[in-house]
Amino acid sequence: MRIGFFTMPIHPLDKDWRTSLAEDREAFLLADELGFNEGYVGEHLTDAAENITSCAMFVASLAAATKTIRLGTGTVNMPNTHPATVAAQVAMLDHMLDGRFNFGISPGGLASDAEVFGNLDADRNAMFLEGIDTVLKIWEGEPPYNIEGKFWTVSTERTQMTDIGQGIMPKPLQRPHPPIVITAVAPFSKGVTEAAARGWDPISANFLMPEWVASHWPKYAEGCERVGRPADPANWRVAKSVCVADDMETARRYATDPDSPYRFYYSQLLTKMRKHGRVNLFKPDQNMADDDVTLDMVMDRLVIWGTPDKVTDEILAFREEVGDFGTLLYAGKDWADPELARRSMILAAEKVMPAVNKAIGAADDEVAAQ
Repeated sequence: MRIGFFTMPIHPLDKDWRTSLAEDREAFLLADELGFNEGYVGEHLTDAAENITSCAMFVASLAAATKTIRLGTGTVNMPNTHPATVAAQVAMLDHMLDGRFNFGISPGGLASDAEVFGNLDADRNAMFLEGIDTVLKIWEGEPPYNIEGKFWTVSTERTQMTDIGQGIMPKPLQRPHPPIVITAVAPFSKGVTEAAARGWDPISANFLMPEWVASHWPKYAEGCERVGRPADPANWRVAKSVCVADDMETARRYATDPDSPYRFYYSQLLTKMRKHGRVNLFKPDQNMADDDVTLDMVMDRLVIWGTPDKVTDEILAFREEVGDFGTLLYAGKDWADPELARRSMILAAEKVMPAVNKAIGAADDEVAAQ
């Protein structure tokens, strides 16, 4: 199992924006130093707490400063941007990163973003599909393109002068395109099936109950089977909120106290999901009443915290519950205490993951010997 990083950072509203951006960037630089395999960053334009407004711009700031980590958008919200802009920016990013780029896409989940772009009441799933299809057609096509859709049209026919380069859109370094990933946020996600059928891979969100994370693998396998593609657990990424400390009391305090960044994170998410009728994501039983979904219950089920030994055991138990997967994406939080935040990532990379992989290897050897 590899370790990666995923953050849709949620910061206190009174925190200086420069500080939060600097700390978010430092987390990615640390992940690169520690050998994290990949890292993704989200974007929202209308949320003062989730205040990275362009994941592409943020990734670009890391291109020259990182060495081995693959960086990804997590995600580009396709209905909110013209596909020609996405195609051009992502192609440039792929070159800036020398091919160390993963293209994360989604319809977007923040209602206020949809409203500000004027598509709150639109069929955003249809816009999402047309948007990514248009991007792929641009990359595989040649000018003048002439791509007509319901929501967007792309052409340079009237203005092209290809002999001097005008009217030609850029292509990414990785061919035919960078790896495409989607973030799965719903139980039994049909989107996972459709993504798998198109050769894309899923990230299971860190705010889903384990029961619903487990539902993603059969949907992924279903999509792979449809097109004769091997369903490889190595391609499944699962995000998880993890807090590791050198002693239990420090871990408990930083993960669960009233002023914990983990508690603040899930308080924000639970409030948003409750407001927009999506609190079911936090229900282990879809029949339970909305009022029975409490922050304490969410914290208890979704945050793994403790010493390296305890965290190792709980990650292995989580894997046993949801099934085998290839990458654990350590979910980034606000650096309320930078020293403890850094230490948690260090311990996760240097203590927890080696122990997890040793246990998985021992279990695989035991099965092979039977």
